[in-house]
Amino acid sequence: MSMFRVDKPRGFQHNYIYYDPRKEKLTNIEENAKRELGMLPEKEFNPEDIRGKFVGATTHLKRRKESGRKPVSSGILIIIIVVLILVMKYIYTGRVF
Repeated sequence: MSMFRVDKPRGFQHNYIYYDPRKEKLTNIEENAKRELGMLPEKEFNPEDIRGKFVGATTHLKRRKESGRKPVSSGILIIIIVVLILVMKYIYTGRVF
């Protein structure tokens, strides 16, 4: 252990014991295929089906996700205001300082 280097903690990795995500994905694919062919009735309610629907339905969250640009920080706004004040002072008086 050195004085200037801090060790990172071990990462957490959870291995499932009684759940196989690959198997569940395969059963979902088979079930959807059978439902499309008409071999099974319509699907009943599943809470996983509504995940992410609220964010997609709200306009302000949808705009933030779709625009891809970051909001302007307050530091940049202050710098722009100071520069504009200096430009206006230069225009009216002919000197900056």
